[in-house]
Amino acid sequence: MNRLEKLKELEQSLYETMQKANSRSMAALARQYRETIREIEELEGEDADGDEIAQLIAKRAEG
Repeated sequence: MNRLEKLKELEQSLYETMQKANSRSMAALARQYRETIREIEELEGEDADGDEIAQLIAKRAEG
């Protein structure tokens, strides 16, 4: 398993954890999630198109 694959697994794990997180742990998780996404995009040579954290928070607020 290469670094990119590991980072993608970490991204998925963080995303799932954030779905269940309480507000106290959300800030640290969001920071780590953003950093992981940034590393994945750097390795893939992509630019960020949107703020996935904002999308996740909006989705959680909906219900």
